[in-house]
Formats: sequence, C-alpha cells, structure tokens
Amino acid sequence: MTENELSKTVIGLAMKVHTALGPGLLESSYQECLYYEIQQAGIKVEKEKPLPLVYEEVKLECGYRVDLFIENKLIVEIKAVEATNAVHLAQVLTYLKLSDCRLGLLINFNVERLKHGIRRVVNNL
Repeated sequence: MTENELSKTVIGLAMKVHTALGPGLLESSYQECLYYEIQQAGIKVEKEKPLPLVYEEVKLECGYRVDLFIENKLIVEIKAVEATNAVHLAQVLTYLKLSDCRLGLLINFNVERLKHGIRRVVNNL
C-alpha cells in the first residue's frame, strides 16, 4: 500500500474508534484501540517505536517515541487535547525527518467530530 492508501485506511479506523469511544478519554486509550484496529486490519504497526536522533553521524537515543509507525512509511501521532498547535505539528515534522518518512497523521481525538481533529503532515524530503 502507498502512504496515501495507508493514511486513508488509518483515518477510517480512527473514525471507528472515535465513534465507539467519543472524546474525553486519555491519549493512551485511543492509541491502544487504534493500534488494535490496525492490527486487526492486517497492517504492520509498531507502537511507541523508538526513534534515534543522528547528529554528526552519531546515533543518539534521546527518548523520541513515535505513537504508531505503520508499514515503515506512515507516522501517526495521537493527541487528546483541547486543540492542536504549532508544537504538535513541529513534533510530527521532526519525526518524519528523523525517520525519512514522507507522510504523517496528527490525530486529536478530543473533538466532537474526528474529521476536525485530523491533520495530514507531509515531509518534502
């Protein structure tokens, strides 16, 4: 599957989770449920994937962790906040650069309608 096909599938699964749970839960609850749904769809997904920082050819373990890393090509950052802001967007962009991925999804589950909480983030390598 391409990044776009994966993102479409993941967005559909996120909507399924949001419909079942609604807003107001902890980020970890949405992460676990979406992780489960992605696995059930037969898609390779890693949860809390460590992401090292490479600085001057030295690999540094700085504690970066991607919420969901899908098929080694799509990053999903999950939030459950009042509103996402520039720092959340910068976080996804940083993860995309560090992982050499092209596409990420920033999903905020703390919204009435999930379509208002989804943001596609593209790394123009």
